[in-house]
Amino acid sequence: MSCSVAVSNSPVFSPPSSLFYSKPSIITSISAAAASSTASSCSSPASSSSPSPSSPSSSPLRLRLPKPPIPASLSGVVAVSASATSPNGTVLKRKRPARLDIPVSSLAFGIPPTPSVAPPRDVVEEERDAFSVYCKRGRREYMEDRYSAADNLRGQQKLAFFGIFDGHGGAKAAEFVANNLEKNVLDEVILSEEEDSIEEAVKRGYLKTDSAFLKSDLHGGSCCVTALIRNGNLAVSNAGDCRAVISRGGVAEALTSDHRPSREDERERIETLGGYVDLCRGVWRIQGSLAVSRGIGDRHLKQWVIAEPETKVIRIEPEHDLLILASDGLWDKVSNQEAVDIARPLCVGSSKPQPLLACKKLVDLSVSRGSMDDTSVMLIMLGRYI
Repeated sequence: MSCSVAVSNSPVFSPPSSLFYSKPSIITSISAAAASSTASSCSSPASSSSPSPSSPSSSPLRLRLPKPPIPASLSGVVAVSASATSPNGTVLKRKRPARLDIPVSSLAFGIPPTPSVAPPRDVVEEERDAFSVYCKRGRREYMEDRYSAADNLRGQQKLAFFGIFDGHGGAKAAEFVANNLEKNVLDEVILSEEEDSIEEAVKRGYLKTDSAFLKSDLHGGSCCVTALIRNGNLAVSNAGDCRAVISRGGVAEALTSDHRPSREDERERIETLGGYVDLCRGVWRIQGSLAVSRGIGDRHLKQWVIAEPETKVIRIEPEHDLLILASDGLWDKVSNQEAVDIARPLCVGSSKPQPLLACKKLVDLSVSRGSMDDTSVMLIMLGRYI
C-alpha cells in the first residue's frame, strides 16, 4: 500500500510567483497577504473545527520556505507598495493629481498674435450715375469675380472703361486683371491715332496684361469682358465666357461670343495646336480640365488657352439705351432677351431709374434657377456717352 503526502506550499505544486510575475511589488503584496492569512488561522483554532482539505492552515504537514532576500535596489519599491496596501490586504488607488493650468501666453515666446482673417464678402455692389454693378458669391468659400469701372479718364469727359472678370482657380488672376487691364488697354489705345486700329490696340492691352501675369508668382486664370467708350464709339471685347449684351430699343443683341471648347472654330484651333477636347460630365473641357478656351492666365494650359480677345466696335446711337456686362453665372440661367426685359424698365424711361435694383433682380433670378456660381452683373447707361 502506497501513500503520498501533498505539501501545499511546496514548489512542486505551487511554482514560485516569480515565474508568473515580474514586478517585485506584486510579489511582496502576495507574500504579505499570505502571511496575514496564516496568522489569522493560527490565532483562531475554533475556526478549524471543520477543516477543508484545500486550506493550508488545516494541513497536518506544512513546509515553510524562507523568503528570498530583497535587493537594496528594490527596497524603495517594496516600501511604496507596503504603504499603498491597507491592513486587510487590498490595494488602495492613488488619487489623480490636480490639473495644471498653464496660461497660453507663457507659450507664445514673444510672437505677436496672428491677425484675424476678414470674413469673405458675400455681396459687392456699387452705384454711380453712369453704371451700377452687383456681385454675389456662389458656393465657393471666397468670391472669385472682380470688376473695373471708371469714366472721365485721362482728362477726357467721355472716355470710360468697364469690365467684368470671372476668376477660376482662385481670385488672384481676376484681381490682377481688374487692377491692370484698364491701364494697359488705355495706354495702347491713346498711343494709336487711327480709330480703325482700336481692335489691335485692345488686343495688345490684353496680351500685355497676360504676359505680366505669367511673369508673376500668381496662379489661376480669368475670363474677361470689357467695354471701352471713346469719342462716341463703343468697343466691346471678351476672352472667355463672360458676355456683353446691348439693348436696341428693348431688343437684345449679343456683342460677344463665348469662348468655349464646344465652339467649332475654338475646337479646331486647340486640336491643331496638339491639344484635345473631351466631354466630362456633360461639359466640354480642354485636356479634360478647363471649360473655357480663352482667358488671361492659366499658365499650365497656355499653349491652348490664349489671351487674345475678340473685339467689336460700334457707334453709339440713341436707340442704344443699355449695355449689360455679366459673368457666366448669369448667362447660364438667364437668356439675353430676359435680361433686357427685366433691366430696361428699371433703367430707361423712368423718372427715378434704379439700375442697381435691376442688377439685383437679374442675379436673384439666376440664383432662383439653381445657379451656384459667382454671379456679377453691370449695367451701363449708354445715353450719357452719345
